[in-house]
Amino acid sequence: MKSLKTITGRIVGLHVGESGAEDLSKAPRSSVSLQLDGIVDDNHRGFSREAYASDKEPEGTVRRNERQWSGVSVEEIRTISENMDLERELTASDLGANICFEGLPGFSQLPKGSKFTFPSGAKIVAVEYNPPCIDMGEVLAEKYASRSGHTLTAAQFPVAAIGLRGLVGVVDVPGDIHVGDEVIVEIWNEECQLNKPREQTD
Repeated sequence: MKSLKTITGRIVGLHVGESGAEDLSKAPRSSVSLQLDGIVDDNHRGFSREAYASDKEPEGTVRRNERQWSGVSVEEIRTISENMDLERELTASDLGANICFEGLPGFSQLPKGSKFTFPSGAKIVAVEYNPPCIDMGEVLAEKYASRSGHTLTAAQFPVAAIGLRGLVGVVDVPGDIHVGDEVIVEIWNEECQLNKPREQTD
């Protein structure tokens, strides 16, 4: 049987968003508490949410919340910034991400089901890729400038961030996480997981 692949990185930023934040940003924190319904004090916390216009369900439909957390990587943020020719690098806070990671190659392409384990025992699971949207593009075009002096447009971000926007997911095991924490990512492998024997209980 093949063994599961793991990679190790660390948290370099944590952010929590308040309801009604017009610029979609999230405020920095040194630590956050993960509960089974999401991140304490974050506007995306909850077991359910209303469907967005981009969802398959009609907008406003109450559905399962697969977006209890959102994550990005500093490496991919750097690439997006270069693709947009920005005079200063984008921040995870301005991108509205809860967790910013370092040292996880191909972060946005990690498969659904990949599990992140932190020193406290807290665990989160990736549910899906977070596609870049035009709304975020509009916000960033107002906040940032290009090195060339050309005016940024809302459409530049979705194009520059294709395949690099990060992931969203759910909390699997509650606990606190901190900036600087190491994270071990168990990468989902269908062949390994489907054949992995369960521990027997009495």
